[in-house]
Amino acid sequence: MIDDISIRYEDSFTDHKLTGPVLIEGLPGIGQVGKLVAEYMIHMLGATKIGEIHAIYLPPQVILDENGIARLPRNEIYLYRAEPHDLVFLVGDFQSTSNEGHYLMADAYLDVAVELGVKRIYTLGGFGVGHLLNAPRVLGAANRAELKPEIEAAGVTFERDEPGGGIIGAAGLMLGMSGLRGIDAVCLMGETSGYLVDPMSAAGVLAVLSKIIAVPIDPTQLNDRAAEMEKVVQGLLENEKLQQDEELSYIG
Repeated sequence: MIDDISIRYEDSFTDHKLTGPVLIEGLPGIGQVGKLVAEYMIHMLGATKIGEIHAIYLPPQVILDENGIARLPRNEIYLYRAEPHDLVFLVGDFQSTSNEGHYLMADAYLDVAVELGVKRIYTLGGFGVGHLLNAPRVLGAANRAELKPEIEAAGVTFERDEPGGGIIGAAGLMLGMSGLRGIDAVCLMGETSGYLVDPMSAAGVLAVLSKIIAVPIDPTQLNDRAAEMEKVVQGLLENEKLQQDEELSYIG
């Protein structure tokens, strides 16, 4: 029998007493920005998997590994013990496929945060601007005004009208619902076209987040991927400009 949402911790995770834990959410989204940042941090820090989340609100499919072995889609919880804060990461395959599921799963993620004693949450995502960029900003939102100065000092931009359509999915709902649990929350969004997986945007978010949480992360590998993407974007921008010039020339 499958529960609507099930949270299972690894047998090896026996000590649930964490040191000032901070939760970092990086589920799939626009430009895969949050996912890139969180998974890169897990890789570089050597974080340990401590739990899995399964839910009927995830897409109705299985995922195949390189050997053709199937598994159900899932989200995962990782832990990195550090000073001054232990880091808890929420990553995974998908977000919910329904509005109801988004709310219920966000509530379940916050159950995990409360159980582990989390007092601060950072949700990560991309802010789609609909066009290619070569200098993406990091935009921010917070669930308490008192959090803004600290986040702005790290280079985050708070814009009154951006994002204009609000923040959709786990990044937004966890930001809004965490206040009901007495948990501070900040959302960091890297500007991205929304057309491509965007390591350029992710590199910007990583730099800001690393500064805020005071945990140094070697950005070299992600910056290398960002540099490769920057060349691709620059080529696309030049091609776009060339096409526009040709259209104007034809019209003239």
